[in-house]
Amino acid sequence: MDQICVVTTVVDARSVADVLAAAAVAGRLAACAQVGGQVDSTYWWRSGVETSTEWSVQFKTAPDRLSALVDQIRVSHPYEVPEILVSTVESGDPAYATWVHEHTRP
Repeated sequence: MDQICVVTTVVDARSVADVLAAAAVAGRLAACAQVGGQVDSTYWWRSGVETSTEWSVQFKTAPDRLSALVDQIRVSHPYEVPEILVSTVESGDPAYATWVHEHTRP
């Protein structure tokens, strides 16, 4: 139970990031979610290079809740092709991993 999953996405508005974060935590799909400040992203889209300002959202969840969290993000995300990155990490503090597990129970 020392492993947790970190899921990261970006969206085009702070208000959208806040809604994604709150929904995941309220639904117990994530124990916590952090909305990061503005970041300028440059990427290929529809045969051209685009640059836009985005807000990042990082969710902490238990491995057994990962699939449901990713599904919720995908359904709620405003982008046609959302960035949803998943990392499974060892918690440096077993008590934190336990906290994440306990707070992602339905």
